[in-house]
Amino acid sequence: MKKLLGAATLVCMASAAYAQSSVTVYGLIDANITYNNNGDANKNSQFKLNSGGMNTSRFGLRGSEDLGNGLKAIMQLEGGVLLDTGASDGDIFGRQANVGLQGDFGRIIAGRSYSTTYDFILPFDPMGYAPQYSWATSGGATGGRKDGMLTGVSNLLKYQFDGKGFKLGATYGFGEVAGNTSGNAKYILAASAFDGPWAAVITYEQNNSAPIANGSYDQAKVLHLGTTYDLGDAKLFAGYRNFKKTMASGTADQRSDMLWLGVNYAVAPAWTLTGVYYYQDIKNMAPGADADPGLLALRAKYAMSKRTDIYIATGYAKASNNKLTGVSRDDAGFATNQTSATVGIQHRF
Repeated sequence: MKKLLGAATLVCMASAAYAQSSVTVYGLIDANITYNNNGDANKNSQFKLNSGGMNTSRFGLRGSEDLGNGLKAIMQLEGGVLLDTGASDGDIFGRQANVGLQGDFGRIIAGRSYSTTYDFILPFDPMGYAPQYSWATSGGATGGRKDGMLTGVSNLLKYQFDGKGFKLGATYGFGEVAGNTSGNAKYILAASAFDGPWAAVITYEQNNSAPIANGSYDQAKVLHLGTTYDLGDAKLFAGYRNFKKTMASGTADQRSDMLWLGVNYAVAPAWTLTGVYYYQDIKNMAPGADADPGLLALRAKYAMSKRTDIYIATGYAKASNNKLTGVSRDDAGFATNQTSATVGIQHRF
């Protein structure tokens, strides 16, 4: 009997210890059918099936273990999926591959992750960084320039503290260049505050390129500001980015300002309408030499359940000075303007 009781005690202790550790499988699947005019160099129209309209498709593992006294060990692995082909959108865990600790002091992780800028500015984009019809991360510009934010960082240490009415964050990406600790390094600081219907955010990042032959490197410095105000059924959004890139080659700096204004409006319990305008002002170029592109995007979303949404969206992009642009933040433009329309479905698990 004593042996049986001892064995039962050990089993119960093991079960209790096991219960303190958990791993969750999660993901998001988003597919849509899209029409674009001016879809190639011959200005032909295009129909296609896309992976990701409101959000990029992905899968991941998220785990934690209770270490006692309010301390947890945490981990996350996440990769992107191109739903139209079934292929990975890069490395198998190219989005998240990290481990760390979480407690009263906040949360610190090491590895690969989204940048602090990405984390903090996301709630201030009404489109939520939609792959289609959001330019908050980056907008098409003169000469294919992408004067955007740093969205993902490898070789990082990332910290976040969530307080009462505020949160703070920081990212440091190791450059890992022998003899040049600043080459290829990334630095980000961020803070946000919220009080009732109002919220605001500020982020600053410095992104150094890999050193060139003489040991110097390109250096991008990016400032973001954002605010939201919740009116109940409607929520107002405003965001701003100042981008400056100093070139190691001695060529002219790359400078631009990005502004977006938008609104989310809950017209019914399951229906949400979103409208937003993005504008990018390219600086320090010869008169008439820049695109200064703008994008107007509209979306209607219907929540079929807590996990499944269907949506329709449209976008119109236009550039100045006979320059090329398109609605996508990633794809090349083939005309001075482009009109696009999308119907899609998204499911979270």
